[in-house]
Amino acid sequence: MTVQQGCELCVPPAAPIWSNGQFSVILVDDANYPGFCRVIWHDHVKEMSSLTGAESAAVMAAVNQVELAQIAVLQPEKINLASLGNVVPHLHWHVIPRFLDDAHFPSPVWAQAARATDPAILAARRALLPQLTAAIVQRLNR
Repeated sequence: MTVQQGCELCVPPAAPIWSNGQFSVILVDDANYPGFCRVIWHDHVKEMSSLTGAESAAVMAAVNQVELAQIAVLQPEKINLASLGNVVPHLHWHVIPRFLDDAHFPSPVWAQAARATDPAILAARRALLPQLTAAIVQRLNR
């Protein structure tokens, strides 16, 4: 595995909820966005074009399965997918469930917050995380 010294994603920042030899899926610890996941490629590469066709297909299939699990369990208004890498140039995908009442909707989660989400609603969404984790694991183990 190719690792770059100082890259915060070469060693995943959280214990993965699912992993194989190519990539891992983690739940991001973000109080405003329960269910926010990252799919992180293990080797230190910057771009999707660095992958073979089969590798690219595998990681995108995983992103799709994480999205489907979020839709089934969390029932968000929208899912945002992002692969920026400007700050951390290590291939990874953000898979973010979005709700009409979330702090930034309809803007990106990295924009200025427009409101605070009711803490009881966030707690209810956090309560679904074990079910979400199980759904992701089930989908990726098929």
